Amino acid sequence: MTGTDVERAAALRRMKMLATGLLGLMAVIFVVAFALQDTYPWLQYVRAAAEGGMVGALADWFAVTALFKHPMGLNIPHTAIIPRKKDQIGESLGQFVEENFLSEDVVRAKLDSARIAQKAGAWLTKPESADRVAAEGAALIRGMFTVLDDDAVQGVIESMVRKHLLDPPWGPPIGSIAERVFEDGHHHQLVDLLVDRAADWVDANYAVVTRVVAQRSPTWVPRLVDGVVGDRVHAELSKFIRAIQDDQQHDVRLAIDKYLRDLARDLQHKPETIAKAEEIKGQLLDDPRVRDLTARTWATIKTALLEAVNDPDSELTSKFKAAIRDFGARLTSDADLAHRVNLWIADGASYAVRTYRSEIAGVISETVGRWDAEETSRKIELQVGKDLQFIRINGTVVGSLAGLLIFSVAHAIFG
Repeated sequence: MTGTDVERAAALRRMKMLATGLLGLMAVIFVVAFALQDTYPWLQYVRAAAEGGMVGALADWFAVTALFKHPMGLNIPHTAIIPRKKDQIGESLGQFVEENFLSEDVVRAKLDSARIAQKAGAWLTKPESADRVAAEGAALIRGMFTVLDDDAVQGVIESMVRKHLLDPPWGPPIGSIAERVFEDGHHHQLVDLLVDRAADWVDANYAVVTRVVAQRSPTWVPRLVDGVVGDRVHAELSKFIRAIQDDQQHDVRLAIDKYLRDLARDLQHKPETIAKAEEIKGQLLDDPRVRDLTARTWATIKTALLEAVNDPDSELTSKFKAAIRDFGARLTSDADLAHRVNLWIADGASYAVRTYRSEIAGVISETVGRWDAEETSRKIELQVGKDLQFIRINGTVVGSLAGLLIFSVAHAIFG
C-alpha cells in the first residue's frame, strides 16, 4: 500500500467512525426520549426525530456497505456489488471512456483549444529548453548506438547498397543523365579545360616532343634532320591545339560531341555497351570492396555522430540548438506554420483515436479484469469511500428531519 493509500485509509476510518458515532448518538437520544416521553410530552418529537435518524442511518449504512461487501457477512441478494460485478464494471468503464473521451470530435476540439504549437514554440525559444532537447537527443543517439549491433547495421547498409546501387543496371540511367548533360552543352567547360591543359603541356614540353620524334625516326636519318622535324612537329601540334582552343566549332570539338552523344545513347539502348558498363561496375564494386565500403561508411557515421553528441560545444550540437530555437521562434511568429502544425497534431491524434480507440479502452477493462475481486473493492472504496460516508451522515440528518416532520403532521391531524 502506497503512502497515499495509507492516508486515504485513515481518512476513511475517521469518516466511518463519525457516521457510526452519529448513529449511536441517535440511538441514545431515542432511548432517553422514549423512556421520558410520558413525563415530558415534548420528548415525543425528539423520539420521532431520533427514530427517523436511526432508520435513515441504518438504511444508508446498508446501501453503502452493500456496494463493497455483504452487510454483517450475510449473503443477502444484490449485495457485494463491486466484487461480484467487477468484470462488468471494467467493461462498462472502458466502453464509457471509449464513447465519451476517445472520440475524434472530443480530441480534436481539445487539441484545437490547447494551441500546442504556439506553447511548444514559446518553450523551444528558451535556451535552456534547446539545451534540454539537445541533451535528450544526444542520450537517444548514444542509447541507439549502444543497442544497435554493428554487424547487423553493416548488413542492412550492404543490402541497401546492393539493392539500390549494384543490382539495377548502370548503363541506362547513366546514359539518360549524360544525354541531357551533353545536349545542354554542360560538358563543354570540361573539354575547354582538357584542351587548355593540353596546350600548356605542349608549351612546357618542347624537349619531350622533339626527343620522341628523334626516337621514332629511322637511324639513318641525320640528327640535324631529326631536330628540324621535331621542331616542326611541335609547332604544328601547338598550332593544332590553339585552333581547337579558339574555334568552338572545330572538327575535333564536334567529333567529341558526337562521340559523347553516341555513347550516351549506346548506354541506354545498345546491349554490348550496357554489358560493358556492367562489367566495369563489377570490377569497381566487387564483394570485398562493397563490404569494406559499408563497414567504413557505418564506422565513419557512428564515430562522427558520437563525437558530435558527446561534445556540447561541437558544431553539430550548436547548429542543432540554433535550429531548435529558430523553429520555436517560427512557431510563435508564423501563424500559418503554427496552424499547420496544430492541424498535423490533431490529424495524428484523430487517426490514433479512430484506429486504436478500442485497444486503448480495452486496457481499462483488461486491467480491471486482472484485479482480484476483493482488491478491486478495496481500491474503489479507498477512492470514493470517504465521500460515501457522507451519505450515511446525510441519511441520519435527513431521516431525523423526516421523522420529526411525519410525527408532527400526524400529531397535528390526529392529536
